Amino acid sequence: MQPLPTLRINEIFFSAEGEGGRQGQPTIFLRLSGCNLRCDFCDTRYAWEEGQEINQETILSKIVGFRKKYKTDWISITGGEPLVQDIKPLVEKLKQAGFKIQIETNGTKPITFEVDWLTVSLKPPDFFSTRASRQQATEVKLVVTKNLKLAEVEKVRKKFRVNIPLWLQPKSNEDWSYQRAWRLFEQAARGGLKNIRLGCQLHKIYGLR
Repeated sequence: MQPLPTLRINEIFFSAEGEGGRQGQPTIFLRLSGCNLRCDFCDTRYAWEEGQEINQETILSKIVGFRKKYKTDWISITGGEPLVQDIKPLVEKLKQAGFKIQIETNGTKPITFEVDWLTVSLKPPDFFSTRASRQQATEVKLVVTKNLKLAEVEKVRKKFRVNIPLWLQPKSNEDWSYQRAWRLFEQAARGGLKNIRLGCQLHKIYGLR
């Protein structure tokens, strides 16, 4: 008998979605290990290496267990970068079990299956994204670092359809990050950029995972 396929998992937990258009909704999080970019401003560096190989039936069982306790159908698959591993078989199993799937990706890896919500969080310096991620995106996110400039916001805005919201996401809850996000938001509004949203990190405000 062949062993069941495994994925390297960092953690599975329940929380509220902290960012973007689903902010505040009860969600089961599946954080995968590994990332192909490793940005210096990353706030989940522990997911670059830490993790455990778990077979997909066990992963599904754990997630179903959380749903019995918390009564939510939403699961957010994140990382690290979740698409560095082959998650398509697990996504199909989760769909069969009635889950709604959100994936947060940096947009650099191909996505060959459909999900209910795709958050594309582009990263500097080139803010590259695959055609598939641009076509499937539900929302776009830019982390507001000290180096993010309006020209880069404009560059990313042009890559996506205007009906796809672009979130300016503060890097942290420190004052400078919110102030810079506001300045960029104000500049974008003055420049006529469409569908720019101002975000926050709800989970950090509440002290959640």
